[in-house]
Amino acid sequence: MKKETILVTGGAGFIGSNFIPYFLQKYEQYRILNLDALTYAGDLNNLKEVESNENYVFVKGDIRDRELILRLFNEYDIRHIIHFAAESHVDNSIKNPLVFAETNVLGTLNLLESARTYWMEKPFVYKEEYKNSRFHHISTDEVYGTLGEEGFFTESTPYAPNSPYSASKASSDLLVRSYYHTYGMNVVTTNCSNNYGPKQHDEKLIPTIIRKALAGEKIPIYGNGQNIRDWLYVLDHCRAVDLVFHEGKSGETYLIGGRNERTNIEIAKIICAILDKKVPKQTSYADQIEFVADRPGHDFRYAIDPSKIENELGWKAEETFETGIMKTVEWYINKYLQTGVR
Repeated sequence: MKKETILVTGGAGFIGSNFIPYFLQKYEQYRILNLDALTYAGDLNNLKEVESNENYVFVKGDIRDRELILRLFNEYDIRHIIHFAAESHVDNSIKNPLVFAETNVLGTLNLLESARTYWMEKPFVYKEEYKNSRFHHISTDEVYGTLGEEGFFTESTPYAPNSPYSASKASSDLLVRSYYHTYGMNVVTTNCSNNYGPKQHDEKLIPTIIRKALAGEKIPIYGNGQNIRDWLYVLDHCRAVDLVFHEGKSGETYLIGGRNERTNIEIAKIICAILDKKVPKQTSYADQIEFVADRPGHDFRYAIDPSKIENELGWKAEETFETGIMKTVEWYINKYLQTGVR
């Protein structure tokens, strides 16, 4: 049986490098073509378990490079795209917003237009072969702005991005939507809450807390630590992406959340308590927590209502926060102690 090639962008990043091994283990009918620019956030060491898999191909390249993208379409006969690639760190978007617009907006547009050209501009007899080709866009709950103490984001919540990062993701979401309504392209979009788990870049909140704690350094928490996020274990997110890719309705958006709201200071204290047991020292790791100046435009609360994907597609998060954070901390303990962080 001929295998269908799926272009996975950003597959060496946090979520992509969890998704690819999960997907290849589950399915034999696909070949994964991983396109990643290997910027600071991409690491091929995260994909050691699949590098010899006959259904896996890695190409180093930039999603903004139209010539490269079109060549890959023709060389590998790409049938689907699962688009993870993005600049994603809010602090970095505040320092350098142009990079975020170029990658997240123009890069997404380049992928969309390349896919439209390859799938939809063929003579009818050939175009029929690609009628089920799908563009799955991965996005974030940050496009919806901030919530007060109550309420949840849903698929009908108006966009109100507050950082250059979230504005660039909102723009890419709307471009994807436009290709469905203008050209009839088979697209789906998923917007997820904060992911956590193995392989996340050191700059993110949970790895930072663990790394700083083990190194005996101050653990920085923005403001008063009361900002709230809804946390989603990364493999639960991978299962949801898989489900929406295969069963989601064309043109639809699905919100993916873990129903696990925690304040940032709660997260820090939970992790410190786990470390106190796993890697004990004379004083508690919580003594290293330090509040620092809040970042500009720091949204107060994100929380997702995942009822649509739960009711229509039957997805539900399998990890509780307690089980997920334990697996996560144990993974980073092994990573950081092996690299001599202490």
